[in-house]
Amino acid sequence: MDLKTITVFLALCIPFFLMTVWAIVNVAQKDFGTIGKKALWGVIASIPFIGFIIYIIFGFRKGKKSKTPGIL
Repeated sequence: MDLKTITVFLALCIPFFLMTVWAIVNVAQKDFGTIGKKALWGVIASIPFIGFIIYIIFGFRKGKKSKTPGIL
């Protein structure tokens, strides 16, 4: 592998990784009504490359900001 290939690979992967981390943190901070729904959205959000897209389209507006972020 040359440096250009590595650079292109990282330029494509880092944004997907950061958005996946953001989606997981966002799920942790929201209340989805039940622990099961929260766990389901956490699993969906953690799927590499497409999980955060599915979460943004379908799950982002379903949860409400909880008063105690990060606690199930």
